[in-house]
Amino acid sequence: MSRSSISKTMQQVARSSSTIKCKRLEGKVAIVTASTEGIGFGIAKRLAEEGAKVMISSRKETNVKRAVEQLKSEGLNICGTICHVGKSEDRKNLFEKTKQEFGGLDILVSNAGINPVLTTFFETSEKVWDQIFNINVKSAFLLIQESLPLLRESKSPSIIIISSIAGYMSFPLLGAYCVSKTALLGLNQIAAATLAPEGIRVNCIAPGVIKTKLSQIVHESELGDKMLSQIPMQRFGETDDIAKVAAFLASDDASYITGETIVATGGIRSRL
Repeated sequence: MSRSSISKTMQQVARSSSTIKCKRLEGKVAIVTASTEGIGFGIAKRLAEEGAKVMISSRKETNVKRAVEQLKSEGLNICGTICHVGKSEDRKNLFEKTKQEFGGLDILVSNAGINPVLTTFFETSEKVWDQIFNINVKSAFLLIQESLPLLRESKSPSIIIISSIAGYMSFPLLGAYCVSKTALLGLNQIAAATLAPEGIRVNCIAPGVIKTKLSQIVHESELGDKMLSQIPMQRFGETDDIAKVAAFLASDDASYITGETIVATGGIRSRL
C-alpha cells in the first residue's frame, strides 16, 4: 500500500472514530437543569448519546418543547419539563416527573446560572445580588438536598455542579456573579465530604469562556479579543468541551473522584 493510501485510510479511520460514542452511561438516569440551550443542552445531549435517559428543563415551555423535539429526532431518550430552579414547586415536579418517566435518578447536573446586569461590584443593587445568589447558589444547594432521596437509591450516584472560571478570577463588571461561582466551589467541597460515606460523588466543572448566548457579549467584543489573548490554546470553548467533562465525571470511569473541580478553560491558570 502506498504512503498516500495509508494516509487516506488513517484519515478515514480518524473521522469515523470521532463519531463513535461510548456507552458509559447506559441504563442511568440524569437530570440537567437549564438544559434547553448552551452548556446545559450540550451536557444533556452528550449524556444521552452515552446511553443515559435524560430529563431536561427550562423556565419556558416553548424552549423545553423545542429541545426535546430536537434531541428525540436524533434518537435520544429524552423527556422535558418546565422548571424554574428558584421555585420549590418546580423543583419538586422535576424530581417527581423524572421518577415517573424513568424510575429513579443516578446523575444530577446543576447548571442554572444568571447574571442579569453588568455593573461594578459596589454598584450592585441588593435586588440583583439576591437574584444572582438565589439562582446560582441557593437553588444549587436545594437541588442537591432534594435529590438525595432518589440518589440514595442509585448504585452509582453522581452530582455535578457547574461553576465558572469566574469563581477563580475577578471580572470587574461581573463581581456578584464571580462571588456566586466561588461559593459553588465551596458548596462542592462540603457536599462531597458530607456525602462521600454514602457513596454519592460530588464534583464541579469550571468552564472558561464558552461560545454561548450568555457569553456572547464577551467573545464578540473587544473584551473577547483580550480574553482570547490570555487563552494558551488560542480559542474559545465549545459546549461539547464541557459536555465531555461532564460525561466523564458522571461515569464509572470517575468512580474514585469526588470533591474535585475540573477547570476547562483552554489553559487559563486558576487558583484561589
